[in-house]
Order: sequence, then C-alpha cells, then structure tokens
Amino acid sequence: MKNPAPILLFIYNRPEHTRQTLDHLFKNRLCEISQLFIFSDGAKNQPDAEKVNQVRKFINSIKGFKNIEIKEREKNLGLANSVISGVNEVFELYDRVIVLEDDIITSQSFLTFMNEALDFYQDDSKIFSVSGYAYPINLPRAYQSDVYISYRASSWGWATWKDRWKKTDWNVKDYEEFKVSKSAQNNFNRAGKDLTQMLHNQMKVEIDSWAIRWAYSHYKNNAYCLYPVESFCRNIGTDKSGTHSAATKKFDVKLNDSEEKFNFTHELKIDDGITNSIQKLFKPSPVRELINLIKNKL
Repeated sequence: MKNPAPILLFIYNRPEHTRQTLDHLFKNRLCEISQLFIFSDGAKNQPDAEKVNQVRKFINSIKGFKNIEIKEREKNLGLANSVISGVNEVFELYDRVIVLEDDIITSQSFLTFMNEALDFYQDDSKIFSVSGYAYPINLPRAYQSDVYISYRASSWGWATWKDRWKKTDWNVKDYEEFKVSKSAQNNFNRAGKDLTQMLHNQMKVEIDSWAIRWAYSHYKNNAYCLYPVESFCRNIGTDKSGTHSAATKKFDVKLNDSEEKFNFTHELKIDDGITNSIQKLFKPSPVRELINLIKNKL
C-alpha cells in the first residue's frame, strides 16, 4: 500500500454526530498513520453559532492521527461549496482523498478497504469513485466478488482520485440540453429514478448539493462507483439532523469489521440484478412522482 490517502471530514453544527464519527474513525487500523483535514463551516446565523463553537472546541482537543489540520471557515459556505472547495484545496497537495461528513460512522476496516481500493483501481479510468457504504440490498446468489460497480455515485464515506474529480463540471453547462432529452434522463436514471429530479432541483437552486453534480459527472464520463458487498460505514444523520436528510431507517446497515484480504478484480461488469435492486431502493412513490411531474411543468 502507498501512503494512506488523507481523510477529509466536513462538519457543521452537530457536536454529538461529530463525536461519534471521530470516535469510530479513531478505531480504524490506519488512523495513526493517516493525515486528517477537518473543514468546519461557519455559522449561518446566531442560533447555529453556539453549536458550531461547541463542535470547534471538541475538534481542537482531538489526537490520534499522524497529523491534524483544522480549517475553520469564518463565513458559512454551505455544504456544497464547503465540500467542493475543501476537496479542491487538498487536491493541490495529494492525488487521492477519502471524504466523510459529520454523520458517517465507520468500521475498523474502513480506511484499510478504502486505501486498498484506491491503490488497486487507480489506473482503471472507468472507476470514478469508491464507496465505503453498501446499500442494504440482496445480492444475486452466484455473485462472488467482494465489490461491485454501480452507475450511482455515493456520498456516504467515499473516495476518489484527483484526475477523476477534476473532470466534473460543477456548473453543469449542458443542463439545458439534458433537461429536454428523455434519452439522456433515462440513462442518468439507470442509477435511480430520483437522480434527474435532484439535478432539476439543484439547477433551480432549490437544493444545495455537490453530490448530485458528482453523480452527474459519473454519468457524463460513462464511469462507475465501486461498492463493497458489505458496508464499512453507516449514516447516522437520517434523523432529520442533516441538510438534506429525512428521518428513515431503510438505509440502515451493519458494519463490516472483517480483516480478511479483499477480493478485488478488474473484471467487474454491471450486474442487472444489483442495478434493479438499487433502482427499487430509490424509486419515488407514485405520489412523489405525480408531484414532481406537476412541479416540472410549472
């Protein structure tokens, strides 16, 4: 393994979530030899300021990594700009990153899996990113590998390389063409029927998401996200505490603490069974589809 990739942690105003995220990260086997960058966004308003200060007091007391660099933003950038600018900043120094937000808890094997995957797939240009999270789906019985690829990008404990990240058009300059092309939308929606609507919402400035634009970059570059078959991280922010998170338990997973050798392969292909299961997981309800249809015609 090369030197471990730097870890980027993006935090805001959730002291307990941040504590849990770091408590689990401390237990990772590569923690002591990994560089940690913490990006603390500035408060949006006075009510948020107290919790932002609580979080900052905590992060300035932590130890346990090779080195810790804390970036305290004076102003509120918002999640999207915070992540995009933070990742860009670290890519001035490194060619790969592992990224977490303040509501992702990890297993002890998370950093090992992510770093080994980054090494193994570095020269495979079709793999645009690596996810530490695995969807709670049933894999086909005959599936043998420890990983699979999907059209859908993940934002829950993920990693990428500088050359892939730099291909992303954060302004989505071809959106006007995309929004009138049903074939383009259907292709994008192979990763989940919710994606096109999220991109519409982003371009109307109804949401503030870097992740949907990152997902669109995967689609535009005919690339995939690599997933483990068992999850090395879990989102604890689906309790209405996150920026875009609704309360739900349908994405809950058990953490994989396995120390076994990972069965990576360059012979990965899209599995229709896995793709269909992910599509079902993100399929909007009939009511939501009707609301979206009406909304998009206004």
